[in-house]
Amino acid sequence: MENFTPVSALIGGLLIGCAAVLLWFMNGRIAGISGILGNLPGARGSDFSWRLAFLAGLIAAPLLYSLAIGDVAPVGVTASPVLLVAGGLLVGFGTRLGSGCTSGHGVCGVARLSKRSLAATVAFMAGGIVVVFLLRHVVGG
Repeated sequence: MENFTPVSALIGGLLIGCAAVLLWFMNGRIAGISGILGNLPGARGSDFSWRLAFLAGLIAAPLLYSLAIGDVAPVGVTASPVLLVAGGLLVGFGTRLGSGCTSGHGVCGVARLSKRSLAATVAFMAGGIVVVFLLRHVVGG
């Protein structure tokens, strides 16, 4: 297995979990990125502020990490722009269809023992497994 980093993965998972718990306990909100971003345009006052701060943190955290650590692995995108746009549109459609994203259902919903979130997470994972299998073993990518 290439680039297996269990320690940094564990730390990252703990940070995501802590952020989700803090948002839930302090604000009564679920840390689903699609809901936070999707409801930002209509938000007012403090509802707008926490959403904007959360999203700014998503952008600022990797930048601060790279400044502090300095050793960030480069990310190479080899897919065509058309494929990236199509994938983005499909993810957006699926997020609306599933009433939330993987972060909201997988991290927060499953932790709250939500049956809907458990079903959505199983569907996300099954879909991902099927797509990877098809792309690697059938299409040959």
